[in-house]
Amino acid sequence: MANDFIDLDEVQLDIGRQNRCGFPEVIYGEGKTKETILKILRAFAEKGLNAFATRVDAAKGEFLLQQLSEHPVRYNEVARTFRLFPIEISDAEPHGKIAVVSAGTSDAPVAEEARETALWTGAEVIFIQDVGVAGPQRLQAKLPLLQDADVIIVVAGMEGALPSVVGGHVACPVIAVPTSVGYGANFGGLAALLGMLNSCASNVTVVNIDAGFKAGYVAGLIAKIRCGR
Repeated sequence: MANDFIDLDEVQLDIGRQNRCGFPEVIYGEGKTKETILKILRAFAEKGLNAFATRVDAAKGEFLLQQLSEHPVRYNEVARTFRLFPIEISDAEPHGKIAVVSAGTSDAPVAEEARETALWTGAEVIFIQDVGVAGPQRLQAKLPLLQDADVIIVVAGMEGALPSVVGGHVACPVIAVPTSVGYGANFGGLAALLGMLNSCASNVTVVNIDAGFKAGYVAGLIAKIRCGR
C-alpha cells in the first residue's frame, strides 16, 4: 500500500485505485492548471495506465493534444473529457452494455460526459439522444435498443420526468442524472433532482446535478459486475 501512489509535488497520484476500486483514479480538470494535468497524464502513461480527465475546457484540451501527440489520445470538447491510452485501443470484449439516454439536445454536455466515462470503463455504449417526454413516440421507437442493457443512464433537465418513464419499461438499474437545463423554476437543476428522487419507478436511483461522470462510473461498475468481470 505504501507504494501505491506517486508524489508529484502538488499532486499525490493514487495509482493503486484500480486494484481497490475497480477503475483508475480520474483527474478532475476544473481548477487545475494545464501543466498540472499534463504532469498527471504523463505519470499515468509511464505506468501504462488508461488515463481519464473530466471538466477539461477547450484551451486545456488543445494544449494537451499538442503536448501528448506521441500517445493515442481523445478529447471530447462537448463532454470536456480527455482520455489517454497507454497503447492503441484494442478490440477487447466490452465489459457489459450501458445505454445513455438524453431527454434533449441541451443536455448533450452531461450526456456526452456520461458516455465518455462509460466507454472509459470498458463497456459497450448505446447512445440515444433527444427522446424527452414531450414527444413520447420517440422513446417508444428506441425501446428495443434498451432491452438487453445491463444499466441505463438517463439524462434530463426541466422537470426530470424521463428516468421514470424509462424505468417503467426495463428490468435493469436506471441511473438518473438531473441537469441544470431549464427555466427559472427549474432552480439550476434542483427541480429535476427532486423529481427524480421522488420517482415512482423502483429501479431508478439518482446522482448529483450535471454529474455525468458519476453516472458513467457507477454504470461501469454495475456493467462490469453483471458480466462477471
